[in-house]
Amino acid sequence: MKMRRHKVFLLCTVGLCVISFLHYYKALHYVSLLRELSAPYPNIKSFIMVSGFFWREKEHPKAHLGREHIAVFLDNHQWDPLRSMGDLHTRTHRLQDDKTSYFVSTKAGALCFKQGTEMASQKDYSVKTKTRARSGGKRLVKCVCRPGWHGPYCGVPTMVYHSNLPTKERLTPRETPRRVINAINVNHEFDLLHARFHELHQAVDLFLICESNFTAYGEKRPLSFLRLLLNGTYNYIRHKILYVFLDHFPDGGRQDGWIADDYLRTFLTRNGMSRVVGLRPDDVFVINDADEIPAHEGLLFLKLFDGWTEPFAIHMRKSLYGFFWKQFGSLEVISGCTVGMLRNVYDGDGIKLRRREYYTMPGFRKYENDTGHILVQWSVGSPFHYAGWHCSWCFTPEGIYFKLVSAQNGDFPRWGDYEDKRDLDYIRNLIKTGGWFDGSMQEYPPADSKEHMYAPKYMIENHERYSYLLENPYLDPKK
Repeated sequence: MKMRRHKVFLLCTVGLCVISFLHYYKALHYVSLLRELSAPYPNIKSFIMVSGFFWREKEHPKAHLGREHIAVFLDNHQWDPLRSMGDLHTRTHRLQDDKTSYFVSTKAGALCFKQGTEMASQKDYSVKTKTRARSGGKRLVKCVCRPGWHGPYCGVPTMVYHSNLPTKERLTPRETPRRVINAINVNHEFDLLHARFHELHQAVDLFLICESNFTAYGEKRPLSFLRLLLNGTYNYIRHKILYVFLDHFPDGGRQDGWIADDYLRTFLTRNGMSRVVGLRPDDVFVINDADEIPAHEGLLFLKLFDGWTEPFAIHMRKSLYGFFWKQFGSLEVISGCTVGMLRNVYDGDGIKLRRREYYTMPGFRKYENDTGHILVQWSVGSPFHYAGWHCSWCFTPEGIYFKLVSAQNGDFPRWGDYEDKRDLDYIRNLIKTGGWFDGSMQEYPPADSKEHMYAPKYMIENHERYSYLLENPYLDPKK
């Protein structure tokens, strides 16, 4: 009897020890987690790994408008992006010809670009020319252009008309439109992505969107865009998106951030373009950063006309923190060329396209001789006639914080390494004043929200959603 009591007591003691140990382990785990969450940037890796960094647009359509990048929370269900992804990152996409009727033949015999032609005036003009022809006068065949459009077909937008394109007199409409592929690396620029998709849905046939589970600094990060893609946020443009997944960080990228920066574009181009079926050499490839949004008129021109030279750059309106801080001049970035030039001159590498030394590359002269093309670089737009928008650091303060700590280790000074620069109140003051992290203050030209090319049309039409980028949120409106 005594031995039985001892066994029961011993069993209970062991059970209590096991229960106590489990409680202690659980408490230790959460203490460790809380320490990681409260730690400065060097420990952000653990923070990101246990966080879900995404925008639940369908569940709360107004609670977070313009603030998707602050919806950070602990995901107790441990969403497995790789399992949810399936074969999304290996699928191919077959390009189809664009069957849209962009031009119309008038009764007078003119071929006119619909978007750029004043069709009501065109009918009146056709009647007049016919009357003149019957009376023995000279019959004229001409399109009547709307403001902002030029050329005999009314298909040359102002941003091309006032560009340095050397072959403006040789432009002719194509029978079959080119297909346009737009390649972008994405981090957390989700609001800017919406604006891009709505701006370019007509001109672009395929978006290559590359996302990595590493930041440009080499830390783990969640696949936020993938989550949005799978939850239906981008269903309106899903048929034109090819998802590119970068699952590794390049050797040496942590020590030299420019290695990582270049590799992102190299992988995006080579992996993405290798999965596009049905490409033709005269299709157009355009590569942008996520904060560079081309205007649709420029890309549509490239799609519909023959006679322009390559490669081409894009002049973009420069803004900081929001479109309300307009910077002087424009940002001119080499952005595109034909698929033939990408393959034969740039070796299928998007980072080589972004540089200006194409004429020193081994395949340059051979490509010229084989195709008969004269390779002359030009720019869509000019410093006074913008062909897109570059909105730098255009996030809420929380989004700017995330960009600071995600930045690559090469563009010094790396402001994310300084604790005071990561302070949200400090960041709010930068947005308010237009100051920079080095303490300098710039004088910006006046920006009027009603000015031409102030911001992408979709943003202006959805002012409530994008108000934090269209108006300075920290200025007193009464002043």
